[in-house]
Amino acid sequence: MTLKPQKAQQPREPVYESRLPKPLARMKRWLAAHHMTLMAIADTPHSIALGSAIGIFFGFTPLYPLKTLLSIAVAWVFRCNKVAAAIAVTLHDVLIWAMPAIYVAEYHLGCWSLQRPVAQRVHFRQFGLSDYMHWHVFSRVVWPAFWPAFIGSLFLAVPSAIMVYFLMRLLIGRARTPRK
Repeated sequence: MTLKPQKAQQPREPVYESRLPKPLARMKRWLAAHHMTLMAIADTPHSIALGSAIGIFFGFTPLYPLKTLLSIAVAWVFRCNKVAAAIAVTLHDVLIWAMPAIYVAEYHLGCWSLQRPVAQRVHFRQFGLSDYMHWHVFSRVVWPAFWPAFIGSLFLAVPSAIMVYFLMRLLIGRARTPRK
């Protein structure tokens, strides 16, 4: 009869659960993972910071279906990091629950800056499904609201992009400085 030597059981490290609510804990994990992705990009701090700023800028605009493509294209034109632009514009997708309120605030700010009255509330039940296939619905409902929303978004997008540029440049520069 041979006895197998048993492995000494190592004490397990405790698994720490976040005390944050589940949605905030997921957001924190997402931000931490993408923060490390941005820090590990092999590019200059200026290029990564400018790409991040471009992504944040387009994230605030009401060009929702085009914002990722536009941020990558503008990052390509300015010869900065396209991955950083794509990650930064995706940050707004994490905050999707807050974006309707931000878009409404941008619209009101745009109406105020253009000195236009805020449009009356549109009830979509007034339109039939076939109405959405006609140009006049787009030209009378969507297009007049686009310009005030776009102008209003500039009031949030430009300062946010400037702050993100300097913050990212500082963080990346600090992370890449050799420690003594």
